[in-house]
Amino acid sequence: MPRYPKLVLKPNRERSLKRRHPWIFSGAIEGAPKCEDGSIMQVYDADGNCLGCGYFNSRCSIAVRMLSFGKQDPIEALRDNIRSAISFRRALFDASTTDAVRLINSEGDGIPGLIADLYKDVLVIQISTLGIEKLREEVLETLHSELKPRTILEKSHMAARNEEGLDLVERHLVGEEVEEVIIKENGFNFAVNFRNSQKTGFFLDQRSMRRRCHELSRTLAQSSKILNCFSFSGGFSVYAAAAGAGHVESVDTSKAALELAKRNFELNQIDADKHAFIESDVFDYLRECSGPYDLIILDPPAFAKARSEVKGAERGYRDINHKALGLLKAGGVLITCSCSYFLDAESFQRVVFEAAASSGRVVQIIGRHDLAPDHPISLFHPEGSYLKSLVLRAS
Repeated sequence: MPRYPKLVLKPNRERSLKRRHPWIFSGAIEGAPKCEDGSIMQVYDADGNCLGCGYFNSRCSIAVRMLSFGKQDPIEALRDNIRSAISFRRALFDASTTDAVRLINSEGDGIPGLIADLYKDVLVIQISTLGIEKLREEVLETLHSELKPRTILEKSHMAARNEEGLDLVERHLVGEEVEEVIIKENGFNFAVNFRNSQKTGFFLDQRSMRRRCHELSRTLAQSSKILNCFSFSGGFSVYAAAAGAGHVESVDTSKAALELAKRNFELNQIDADKHAFIESDVFDYLRECSGPYDLIILDPPAFAKARSEVKGAERGYRDINHKALGLLKAGGVLITCSCSYFLDAESFQRVVFEAAASSGRVVQIIGRHDLAPDHPISLFHPEGSYLKSLVLRAS
């Protein structure tokens, strides 16, 4: 392994690293050499034992993110982890029914700061840290060698880049210019528009919950009424309608997203005219709509994007869940989700409990979040578990 600058931890601050947690906070560092932010360093404990290698950024509270542990070379570890992650995904899915997958899930695959999603033959990457930005060529070379995609796009527009000292960017990197692709997910077709999209193009992390929605919708009568809030491009709506739901209402503030949702109905031979696509603020719509509904889906964007926003986020989750529970038929089901990183699963359930208690309904938990297997979470990095869901029955 090449020699890298040496970073030394304070006494008794190595325990988490020995348990393969990939983060080192700035307060744990005794001394770091003067070098350019984003550089790879070898990390040593106070007794002089080498713990591994990670990239350093003096601007960040998470000062080091580990790429390798022990004596493995960090560049070799990066390439090995990319190859291993791709191999794992190839074994997970039958491309004839699902051809849009997350290939690399940051810390979940041992590569902090990197997300890579494959939409058929279009690869979309997100780089959130300066360390991975400096390793861009190694990352792209390995991905291209393993996948040979038609196109590689970058959608690095997450707020985390600001703390890293990076600009937000969206750009075409390799291959053809592609604006849209039609993907398959569990046998359904979806148009993914890369110009007007959230995340990398589609909410791949909710694939398993959309399947759960489909299963629940199949148990309902053909006259059933379903409400999908924060519907974006209509993923949950398509699954519900395809299962035979009589009427699905898709609510979103984005006209473009609703037009895409209509198109996704058509791509799956579902008559969009039998359903409703409503451009509205969800909070307003929940106050105004009459119901009752057999099934309601709440899958909002993150209400808390910083720790300081958690209290306000809790009020928002409490409000929409209270209103949704009041709009369900007796025996109706609510699928409620949160992707707010700073609100953990226990806190989310507490907020939903408070909403249920004030609603006057008797509520049962009949399911929890079903993790999409291409979004693995490292057992050594529980912070990677950001997405929470509860499936509730109200009587």
